[in-house]
Amino acid sequence: MLALLHTSPVHVPVFDALRDAGHPGLALRHLVHEDLLARAVAEGPQAVAAGVEAALAAAVAAGASAVLCTCSTIGGVAERAGEALGVPVLRVDRPMARAAASAGRVVVVAALESTLEPTAELIREEAAGRPVDLRTLVVEGAWARFEAGDRDGYLDAVAAAVDSVTAADVIVLAQVSMADAARRTTNTTPVLSSPRPGLAAAGA
Repeated sequence: MLALLHTSPVHVPVFDALRDAGHPGLALRHLVHEDLLARAVAEGPQAVAAGVEAALAAAVAAGASAVLCTCSTIGGVAERAGEALGVPVLRVDRPMARAAASAGRVVVVAALESTLEPTAELIREEAAGRPVDLRTLVVEGAWARFEAGDRDGYLDAVAAAVDSVTAADVIVLAQVSMADAARRTTNTTPVLSSPRPGLAAAGA
């Protein structure tokens, strides 16, 4: 069984649909801990280390053979916590970051500022010393729309921000919730999102 650690319930149907479309038969168990993101935004990702460790330990105790953390803000904390658990723990954005790291000019787009540095750090890590021209962009006001349940307004704001990006070889959507904005942008630069490659890697 693959356990998924979420910080929003809206991600549950997203990953169920991806499983049904590409990984039939893969057993998923969803764990939703919205409090982890709220505290990480307010106090920094490391402040939730104990909570992440407890959530992962509970998943393993329930029979998970691997865990996928779908929150980019706490993904690094989850991977580090997983080292002591004896099962693989993967952050959902690592496969996306690996793909982005092979590009020369990368723009990371996020709706939450707390997501920017963890994502940028991961891309640099995956670049393994190769030079990466990395820029970041926060979509002002988008997260308030997400929290208010205005999914279309949220995705349209993200897509508009992506449309504004120039001089990039690849654009990275830093959060799982942003993935569908890739279908709303008119920018011809490749746009990478994390849910599909993340689930594929975790399932493997």
